Amino acid sequence: MSEENADAIIRMFHVHKRYGSKSALKDFSLDIYKNEYLFVTGRSGAGKTTLLKLLYLGEPVTEGQVLVDGMNLSRIARNRIPHLRRKFGIIFQDYKLIPTKTIFENVALVLEAAGRKPSMIAKKVKSVLRMVGMEDRMNAFPQSLSGGEQQRVAVARAAAGDPKIILADEPTGSLDEESAEVIMSFLDTFHSRGATIVIATHDKELLARGHARIIQLRDGQLWSTEPA
Repeated sequence: MSEENADAIIRMFHVHKRYGSKSALKDFSLDIYKNEYLFVTGRSGAGKTTLLKLLYLGEPVTEGQVLVDGMNLSRIARNRIPHLRRKFGIIFQDYKLIPTKTIFENVALVLEAAGRKPSMIAKKVKSVLRMVGMEDRMNAFPQSLSGGEQQRVAVARAAAGDPKIILADEPTGSLDEESAEVIMSFLDTFHSRGATIVIATHDKELLARGHARIIQLRDGQLWSTEPA
């Protein structure tokens, strides 16, 4: 690896992703750096969500290579995929909370999957819920929460495993302005603690915050880059 790219935690080389005859990404190359704050923008269908999915093997690439923290995803053994995914915290636009589990249980699932001890799980879950202002709702179920509250829980779940990388797919897309700012302030905090933050968004107000590199996708290709 060249000195220029020594701090890249994610590297993508000539990546193609096709669904049948449709190309979602075309000859896509990108380096994302340790502790970087990166916005990925573009119109609907430009390839933003696909890009995020390829990073945690939510989808396999069709051609090309993706390296995450030194792991080549084209060569990764199946039993190493959980190890890869523990490097990520993922925030979905539609929250993806399990409706039959409490807020505490939803967040605890990440730590249970990682094999953490029950005593540690309880302490950590309460800590991250306290951080996002949801500790008093930990015994509630998702359907009793507002959209902004559910997204706070989703942020807590993403952060619970102390991931190196947080991926957020339109994290403020369905929120009012005040709730959106709260969510972004949490992401700012995780970035200040060393996490790499990658946010897919078309929200111009987020893009105008001014402290992140912005890449624009168009028809599955890297169209432009604006430095932080």
